[in-house]
Amino acid sequence: MNNRVLISYATRAGSTGEVAHAIGQLLSTHGYHVDVRTIKSNPRVDGYLAVLIGSAIRMGSWLPEAVQFVEQNRLALQQRPLALFTVHGINLGDDEPSRQKREAYLNAIRPFVGSADHAFFAGKIDPAGLSLIDRLITRMVQAPVGDFRNWASIDGWAETIVKELAGQ
Repeated sequence: MNNRVLISYATRAGSTGEVAHAIGQLLSTHGYHVDVRTIKSNPRVDGYLAVLIGSAIRMGSWLPEAVQFVEQNRLALQQRPLALFTVHGINLGDDEPSRQKREAYLNAIRPFVGSADHAFFAGKIDPAGLSLIDRLITRMVQAPVGDFRNWASIDGWAETIVKELAGQ
């Protein structure tokens, strides 16, 4: 049985990568062989049972390299289970405007992923780890500084992925 899972992610300051590695670690404890790779390393999708893709948000959308990766691999992604996760620092509320803005983060990839499972996770913003441009963007959008990741929520979502893969 193929038990290989690819988790590929795009990040600017590392928070999304840390989330990807935590998800990978949890899947590994359930017997999956997990490869966690940056999207910039251009990993091949073929040969994996399932693929998880995550991206940070800049200017209201997934990072450009993540959008490009999804678009370039759309056919291979349609042939296996796919789950997506977004790590972001604003629009964290349960109110309708926040939910609509979070859903809009996916507009650039939605045509390529159909109804793929998706989760939104609050991220971490540490200005010391950001480029000058990203620090300016953070100030411009008034993103809160700090670590807002909910590891129990991240683990819970990863557990649902395990259950879905086991049901195949």
